[in-house]
Amino acid sequence: MRTHIRPAAFDESSALQDIERATGAPFHALGMPEIADDEPPALDTLDHYRRAGRCWVAADERDRPAAYLIAEPVDDAFPLEQVSVHPRAARRGVGRSLIAHAAEQARAQGLSALTLTTFADVPWNAPYYARLGFRTPTEAELTPGLRRIRAQENEHGLDRWPRVCMAAIVGQP
Repeated sequence: MRTHIRPAAFDESSALQDIERATGAPFHALGMPEIADDEPPALDTLDHYRRAGRCWVAADERDRPAAYLIAEPVDDAFPLEQVSVHPRAARRGVGRSLIAHAAEQARAQGLSALTLTTFADVPWNAPYYARLGFRTPTEAELTPGLRRIRAQENEHGLDRWPRVCMAAIVGQP
């Protein structure tokens, strides 16, 4: 599957929600039904990221979204709020391409790193990001913004499963 990265279009938010629902299904096999069945970001949330220029899609050869990424600058970094690749496009470098694009965007904005929070023990989460060069910061390295994000996740019950913060330095433009 050949893909290209571009900003999400105005009329694609429901397609992004469909991608999110499809990516949840594998969590059932891990005994994480709450994650598998979690609702995708709301249309107005996706539209907020799109209007802000921080929602990108990996579009297939017919220019349909196969994956998407949303991010929001926090603490001199670009936290990846969501990276979702439809199972039909998985294991083909699509997520890697989206993350590389986000790194370019972060550099262009003068930000120092990509950050994210993710499940520690889910193979396509923390281990995947580690293969892409992300590392787990020490407790002292966690920024106030990352601490705030983790507290919000805890309030939503995500800490029922082990979670970690991860970061990758993006360098200068």
